[in-house]
Amino acid sequence: MIHIGICDDEAPMRRNLRIPLEQKLQLLGKTYRIFEYDSGEALLTRPEAEGLDILFLDIEMKTLSGMDTARALREKDNRTLLIFVTAYPDYVFEGYEVHAFHYILKPYEGHKIQKVLEQALTELGACREQAFTIEQKSGALRIPLKKILVFSSDRRKLVLTLTDGQKMEFYGKLSDVESGLPDYFVRCHNRHLVNLNHVTAVEKDGLSCGPLTLPVSRAFRHPLEIAFARLMLR
Repeated sequence: MIHIGICDDEAPMRRNLRIPLEQKLQLLGKTYRIFEYDSGEALLTRPEAEGLDILFLDIEMKTLSGMDTARALREKDNRTLLIFVTAYPDYVFEGYEVHAFHYILKPYEGHKIQKVLEQALTELGACREQAFTIEQKSGALRIPLKKILVFSSDRRKLVLTLTDGQKMEFYGKLSDVESGLPDYFVRCHNRHLVNLNHVTAVEKDGLSCGPLTLPVSRAFRHPLEIAFARLMLR
């Protein structure tokens, strides 16, 4: 079941989005639910909003703006795929701050909406399927990659830190782990391999990854900045 949100303070605009979305989802044979919100405030107070897989979010709303709504969602560690809708292309660049997945310009064109939806579904499927496996005495433990903030080396052990603050230790080498991960896991330091999907800022000597502040060494700073920029422009 795919959960999709549409947040726009104009009912005709919500309808213009919903129709092509439903047409494409039905054509693909997907099971889905679409939730509509007429304001950012309404979205943030609804319990199902934190479980949305994809959110189409209008930037220009009368009270709480789409950007402020997105910031509030991200403060809750919400990993919903954000697709901004706007009549003004200048707003697009602001979406990098909240890791927007894509944007759609008004007035809507049905085929463009459906194309972006397909891209979001592909990304969503990849995120759901990818996991890191830790071998334990009790058996193998699969951890979704989207829940991993960072792998850190500590002598012969590796420490995996999750988005909920939980830490797991296992034996291994950081280089061996790195070789089997997607390219959004990038070294920021000899001892740290970070998930760029959770990085919100890269500074001269450090970066912010969820609640963590991690060091950035000189040797890894430039490739890290390039990888971070590429992810933002994807």
